[in-house]
Amino acid sequence: MNREFYSKLIFELSRPGRRGYSLPSNGLGTAVNLPDNLSRDTALDLPQVDEPTVVRHYNNMSTNNFGVDTGFYPLGSCTMKYNPKINEEMASHRGFKSMHPATPAVASQGSLMLYYTLQWMLSEIGGMAEFTLNPFAGAHGELTGLMVIRAYHNSRGDVKRTKVIVPDSAHGTNPASAAVAGLEIVEVKSRPDGTVDVDDLRPLLDDTVAAVMMTNPNTLGIFEKNIPEIASLVHDAGALLYYDGANLNPMLGVARPGDMGFDVMHINLHKTFSTPHGGGGPGSGPVGVRAGLEQFLPNPRVVRRPDGSFDLVSSPDALGRVSATLGNFAVAARALSYILSLGQEGTMMAGTLATLNANYIKESLKDVYKLPIEGVCKHEFVFDGLADKSTGVTTLNVAKRLLDHGYHAPTIYFPLLFHESLMIEPTETESLDTIDEFIAVMRDIAREASETPDVVKTAPHNTPIGHPDDTEAALHPVTTFDQLSTTKD
Repeated sequence: MNREFYSKLIFELSRPGRRGYSLPSNGLGTAVNLPDNLSRDTALDLPQVDEPTVVRHYNNMSTNNFGVDTGFYPLGSCTMKYNPKINEEMASHRGFKSMHPATPAVASQGSLMLYYTLQWMLSEIGGMAEFTLNPFAGAHGELTGLMVIRAYHNSRGDVKRTKVIVPDSAHGTNPASAAVAGLEIVEVKSRPDGTVDVDDLRPLLDDTVAAVMMTNPNTLGIFEKNIPEIASLVHDAGALLYYDGANLNPMLGVARPGDMGFDVMHINLHKTFSTPHGGGGPGSGPVGVRAGLEQFLPNPRVVRRPDGSFDLVSSPDALGRVSATLGNFAVAARALSYILSLGQEGTMMAGTLATLNANYIKESLKDVYKLPIEGVCKHEFVFDGLADKSTGVTTLNVAKRLLDHGYHAPTIYFPLLFHESLMIEPTETESLDTIDEFIAVMRDIAREASETPDVVKTAPHNTPIGHPDDTEAALHPVTTFDQLSTTKD
């Protein structure tokens, strides 16, 4: 393949006078003259290319995109599991895809039944009383959950509770969501084993704390074994315990946040129930609450009437609306399809298989990569770079070298507890063959780092873009193309 053609922009392939189409007559018999105030001063500067060039260009460009459909994607924390195609088929069902959001409840009973069924299933899985599917993303769910907590405290006249305690290992969205909700962030430290330091938490709890946000298992993939004590301390202080559902996947069928003492939680449907990741597109972050908090969920809520029909209701105590309608319907349809496809037994296996896969990789690589925290992990784990750092090969170098082998790199330099963090999450959907091949490649990179370090430091070697200056790209991104600088035939 012509690598130069493969990596060029469509504007670089443009040549004056080339056409791939011709517009038919307008059928009106005369030209249509636009008013001067609606006409462009200059012609629209579009690329001029023939049809084969257009087709080849976009097909070639599509192969530059890495996704879970094209290869192993061990991205830690984000749970990039395979999306079954039956989910897409269900979401594209003609009975769903043409439904207008403003359709009256009496004419949209099937859609409302889908919403209600998923709400009920998520409540069972999470150990909550009720869920809302209205939030558009995980971070949006966090914000919604914190707004529920504020509404709860305000309803009791407890307006001085303006602080949220967040572990130092938390996802960045936790403090960000709290800040957007107008709350003050207080950090609690982690112990050497990666879990929340209860002794550090205890003096932070007072009558100004609205909530404590936690992920369990936490961002290091470690289960917070002191969660009963933490829940008791939080509730004794009059605060609520919030569950960041980013790491719910390994808990499926094993433990429920509600049973651990959490009062409010969100679920990332794209992480746990195999729907597409957001990325500015189709996200979903349902929020669940324990009994007694249902009335604070955002309007509208889908309920089931005594006669078995479904309806939309609004509560005067609700925090208001967080979306125009009921969130992203097609994402909810995908998630329900996934849960129904797995069934109870399959759903319970997902978490245990994800945990098994993660521990298998960890134990297979800990002699060549530095493992800062020993012991059983859950769905993910964190290395602190290579065990042998003498040649100066960094976590970034390892990540770049993985691209040469056709793997997406794991999450790097997060969490911030370790200098060379390399966070790996295999999920339950990968075969033993795929995992063994990944282990072999990771071991081979560790060998190269010791024997021929320059090979790793200058990677990647066979991608359309080689080794760019990441700092320069971040500080001075080039987001436009200067067509005038391109030489044309």
